[in-house]
Amino acid sequence: MSHLIAPSILASDFANLQRESEMLDKSNADWFHIDVMDGVFVPNISFGMPIIKAIRKFSEKTFDVHLMIVEPQKYINDFKNVGADILTVHYEVCNHLHRTLQEIKVAGMKAGVALNPHTNINVLEDLIQDIDLVCIMSVNPGFGGQSFIENTYDKVSSLKEMIIRKKANTLIEIDGGVTSNNARKLLDAGADVLVAGSFVFKSDNPIKTISELKTV
Repeated sequence: MSHLIAPSILASDFANLQRESEMLDKSNADWFHIDVMDGVFVPNISFGMPIIKAIRKFSEKTFDVHLMIVEPQKYINDFKNVGADILTVHYEVCNHLHRTLQEIKVAGMKAGVALNPHTNINVLEDLIQDIDLVCIMSVNPGFGGQSFIENTYDKVSSLKEMIIRKKANTLIEIDGGVTSNNARKLLDAGADVLVAGSFVFKSDNPIKTISELKTV
């Protein structure tokens, strides 16, 4: 499988979300990466279900929704109803992670787990076969435009070894600080999906930047 590119609309122009969504839909991007923040789990507030519902009509591409919120299990069906295809919850806020993953799948979505930079991938050892996507945070969650954490490469390699050893089909997604300078190294380490926010939306030609990331 060729690697996937998932531009993060957190870095887009919120005053022109329709234009930005139509641009992504025409580009070589595979997924829309949508960060939902509550100001509790992370020190920022982004957007919620009304925004996702509003932009859903402008694309048939996969909506990869990353919940950086407490008690995500309360909102699983709500996010399904507004158009999420993949729903990712943070390990750090789920006391009953297996149950939450099963509820996401019953609702008809792929189930993802995100790990903060300080969280060891070993916490997923017993669950990896139930996880469709692991989102490795390569910056501290909450704000875009941060510098990439170099330890991410080792973390990705270790996770890839676990996935192979457990005969799982889990995809590895990298979220934070992804650019053309580190994309190839991340893919070589075992990444499958690259999330890029500022690098795409702040570039002079986002469509070209996405194409370059797709062919790196």
